[in-house]
Amino acid sequence: MSTIAAFEPAALPAGIRSRFVENVNGLRMHMLEAGFHSHSPADPRPCVLLLHGFPELAYSWRKVMLPLAQAGYHVVAPDQRGYGRTTGWDEDYDGDLAPFRLLNLVRDALGLVSALGYRSVAAVVGHDFGSPVAAWCALVRPDVCRSVVLMSAPFAGPPPLPFDTADQPAGAATSIAGVIEDLAALARPRKHYQWYYSTREANDNMRHCPQGIHAFLRAYYHCKSADWKQNTPYPLDAFNADELAKLPTYYVMDGDRGMAETVAAEMPFEAEMAACNWLPENELAVYSAEYARTGFQGGLQWYRCATSGRFTAEMQTYSGRTIDVPSCFIAGRSDWGVYQKPGDYEKMQATACTRMLGCHIVEGAGHWVQQEQPEEVSRLLLQFLESDMSAEKLR
Repeated sequence: MSTIAAFEPAALPAGIRSRFVENVNGLRMHMLEAGFHSHSPADPRPCVLLLHGFPELAYSWRKVMLPLAQAGYHVVAPDQRGYGRTTGWDEDYDGDLAPFRLLNLVRDALGLVSALGYRSVAAVVGHDFGSPVAAWCALVRPDVCRSVVLMSAPFAGPPPLPFDTADQPAGAATSIAGVIEDLAALARPRKHYQWYYSTREANDNMRHCPQGIHAFLRAYYHCKSADWKQNTPYPLDAFNADELAKLPTYYVMDGDRGMAETVAAEMPFEAEMAACNWLPENELAVYSAEYARTGFQGGLQWYRCATSGRFTAEMQTYSGRTIDVPSCFIAGRSDWGVYQKPGDYEKMQATACTRMLGCHIVEGAGHWVQQEQPEEVSRLLLQFLESDMSAEKLR
């Protein structure tokens, strides 16, 4: 990829700047930051690291960065590996997947923190696929990540090692592959979006769709938001084909459709687009311009790492380990992401996070909670940061 410039100041809210940090785990990492004016040895500000998901960018944090900065934090939001203006990653489908595995994404985050001159951050905050990255940051480096906020995607803990099996007959556990096969065998054949995102054709389907990237992203963001009134999520009973088939088609797709065709059926009307105050056309254009340039394959590589199973073994090294720093969870009331993997929301609270200070379900928001309801998310983040710091002073 050719070298690309930072955002012009006029493209960002006043008080947020765009810049690059070189040599971060092999990347030229692009980031947005706020609260940087007072960051100096004479006036140290605690750092908050914000990690976006798919298909988003550092730009998705623009509405919460300034409130955090005004409260005294140096707020840093990178374009993660595979996204936006960060370069140094391989977009080839047939290239090496290993750099996109979760533990290397953690290394990216830690490398950025270190490059900025911090030994630790007040909090690492992750949304969507950024949530497991944030969770693993807190799991493996609690000395660096002093607290963690997970958004939209619950964290159930590391993959377990087989337990108490030495004197038991060999048995076949229910496999994820079996569930995927069962979905395809339903009377109305279905497929899970993460396995679709792992296919060779997914990037081309979205990048070169007939409606164009701008319209594709408009429909995608719309149908996963609170604006799409069919989003009425509830817990599923089990991780099996019959239960998963209850999810909206942007999660469990019809077998004969790609994602571009899936969301095109839910394209909002002109009046709905005009009324979308949380993502007006000029802000959507930032996303569509970036993805028109980069495509989606960088982000899709993350899904391929997850579905391939190639990196499960190294993650099992941490089997049984918990997140022991203060944590909280934030999601929109209309977000199916909370329940897309049955049981994870409950495991996060019961076992994965030992110092969970709260789970907050935000009214009037779907999956893009920090963009749909930024004032409430900012309030919750500051409440968490303040309660965390107060608790640490008492320890």
